Amino acid sequence: MDSTPHRKSDHIRIVLEEDVLGKGVSTGFERLMLEHCALPEVDLDGVNLGLNLWGKSLAYPWLISSMTGGTPEAKQINLFLAEVAQTLGIAMGLGSQRAAIENPDLAATYQVRSVAPDILLFANFGLVQLNYGYGLAEAQRAVAMIEADALILHLNPLQEAVQPDGDRRWSGLWSKLETLVRSLEVPVIVKEVGNGISGPVAKRLQECGVKAIDVAGAGGTSWSEVEAHRQTDRQAKEVAHNFADWGLPTALSLQQVVQNTEQIPIFASGGIRSGIDGAKAIALGATLVGSAAPVLAEATVNAQRVYDHYQARLRELQIAAFCCDAANLAQLAQVPLWDKQSGQRLTKP
Repeated sequence: MDSTPHRKSDHIRIVLEEDVLGKGVSTGFERLMLEHCALPEVDLDGVNLGLNLWGKSLAYPWLISSMTGGTPEAKQINLFLAEVAQTLGIAMGLGSQRAAIENPDLAATYQVRSVAPDILLFANFGLVQLNYGYGLAEAQRAVAMIEADALILHLNPLQEAVQPDGDRRWSGLWSKLETLVRSLEVPVIVKEVGNGISGPVAKRLQECGVKAIDVAGAGGTSWSEVEAHRQTDRQAKEVAHNFADWGLPTALSLQQVVQNTEQIPIFASGGIRSGIDGAKAIALGATLVGSAAPVLAEATVNAQRVYDHYQARLRELQIAAFCCDAANLAQLAQVPLWDKQSGQRLTKP
């Protein structure tokens, strides 16, 4: 049988060593441009992109998206990431905690409050586990394990479908999700893992009581590609590779989710490679911008490398806001966006 810690180690190795980007699909942000202001009325150093979310103050609307945990090498990676999140004042999600829920000896690979006492921190496990015996008790354990401020329930039907021994039973989850959301004492976030969330699904998630949605669209890491590299069966490997272009591009998914929800935080992740992408996402309606894979290699070295990576992304975000004459997030959200190909201005909700 495929042990969870072994799978987690495989995932780290494959993301670091193999080409696992989606093929034939992009985020869609490259087709958009923010309206440049040649004479801004704000000073660059006067741009303040801070916000408050669920009782926590963030210096920037950035999220270190869920990456890893549950295997020995993940412990130091998570500590480096959390140390930088604390220093920069940004949020962080942990990788799926299923491994530690089932084996408490692995809990330390997720625990980061010792270096990040103040950050907005998200616990995490797969929503499909509600069909495999998980419920309120497991959710509470995940939250308590890392002293989390909210719980991510991730959606990964494609990954599970092409994964060896993946979880195939997905029917009946809506009612279980609603029950859990209304019982858990912290906010519940639902996120995809790289194939996007459609408008109708987002609308129903909000109706279930979900407090935030992370679109995690296509254009970045493809988890069908990751699982293809883990397959030993030739046919199964071919099947997984053939889904490399599957999913809603991040920009499109973000637009759909924003248009189909009301007054709920929306997180934009999936192929975010720069602060400029982040600024475009905020102009499309995102509350937080998330990235993960681009910093994984740095996170295996030291915290300074992680810090340098995210400091550059945040500086890009600040400069983009400045060049749009946006002094804060509310103003950045109102900046016009244009389609590069058609020359048409996008209509926002």
